[in-house]
Amino acid sequence: MNNCKIMAMAAAALVLSGVPTLAQDSTKTAPRLTIGGYGEAVATRNFYSGHFNRYRFPEQHKDDNSHGQFDLPHVVINIGYDFGRGWTMGTEIEFEHGGTESAVEIDADESGEYEAEIERGGEVGLEQFWLQKSFGPKLNIRMGEMVVPVGAVNKHHMPIEFYTVYRPEGESSMLPCTWHQTGVSVWGQVGKLRYEAMFLSGLDAERFGADCFVKYGAASPYEFKIANSYAGAARIDFQPIGGLRLSASGYCGTTFNNTLKSIGTKYEKVKGVLTIGAFDFQYRRSNLTIRGNALMAHLSDADEITAFNKNFPTHVGQDGSPSKHQPVASDAATAGGEIGYNVFGHIERFAAENQKFIVFGRYEYYNSMLKGTNAAAYEWCEKQRIALGINYYPVPEIVVKAEYSERFFKSPYNNEPSVSVGVAYCGWFK
Repeated sequence: MNNCKIMAMAAAALVLSGVPTLAQDSTKTAPRLTIGGYGEAVATRNFYSGHFNRYRFPEQHKDDNSHGQFDLPHVVINIGYDFGRGWTMGTEIEFEHGGTESAVEIDADESGEYEAEIERGGEVGLEQFWLQKSFGPKLNIRMGEMVVPVGAVNKHHMPIEFYTVYRPEGESSMLPCTWHQTGVSVWGQVGKLRYEAMFLSGLDAERFGADCFVKYGAASPYEFKIANSYAGAARIDFQPIGGLRLSASGYCGTTFNNTLKSIGTKYEKVKGVLTIGAFDFQYRRSNLTIRGNALMAHLSDADEITAFNKNFPTHVGQDGSPSKHQPVASDAATAGGEIGYNVFGHIERFAAENQKFIVFGRYEYYNSMLKGTNAAAYEWCEKQRIALGINYYPVPEIVVKAEYSERFFKSPYNNEPSVSVGVAYCGWFK
């Protein structure tokens, strides 16, 4: 494969993940109109109970039948345009799970009632829409809806950037994923260091929960995102040597009273300050790739937020709210790592055609109720997970994945093994 094609593929991967390349800033090297995207189709067989009360009464469900599912986790269309004189535009339209962004779920904390959940208003998700002015490699200003680059998964969320069939569970189960919000971002590349700083609206504590921590806090059931509270996010990527990337990211913002409902005087001093610190890295050498990540988060006033959310009526139709009516942790954490080896790198014919057959393993720990008043009643929120599998790339833009995975819990909860297969693509069409 020639160098131009390799560079184009690398640029496509970065653009799709919301990371502009230097080529985007130059009308001399980049096409004015770019169209691309990525998509995933997955089948899974879960060899554990799917009952909503399997954590509340684990002994009653340890011998339940297995269950399967087919899914389209993410199908995305990206369109970009270079207007010239340093002005560019980027959009990303995403269809999650086939699509309307509304779903019915069974909630264990509400006696197994069916609930219609609206994750974001509308039938499709506009995950990115931004305009950018580039003053050169060292300084770029971006305004609009964009990816919040906190953690490993939000920054590297495309199917060719992780080995598991689904996105790594730790961060994606506790943070918005892909986390996108409207704001202003300043970013640039200085030597081997890339920086980004972002100003955006705060999350909504009304949508926090025990098993999801702050995952749904960026969503809004309205035609707008409430911005009574504000936040900042930042990320630094450093490449000291070839093949090694070291990254640190963080977030800080208030989350309480970021809603339309009046909070009253009882909660007037509650802020719900959310702070997140994260580190991730990637090391590539020859046919070996190693990735790792760790994240800690702290939410102040977690007990007060829990009490406030639980005071809402259960049903939205009775002056209720989108709240999960669950306790919220004051602290949450996750850490994980994966290692993959390209077996085809030793076979000349496949290497010449740029085919890859990667054998991988992944381990991760995550706990959305690491610390809090109600943590003892939600010990099932502490999980360890292993995944062993393969990735086959017939061409660089397409990957076929298969894995065996298992979640491990403390006694008396039952472990959760599963087998998954999937196919995904990621690339530019124009």
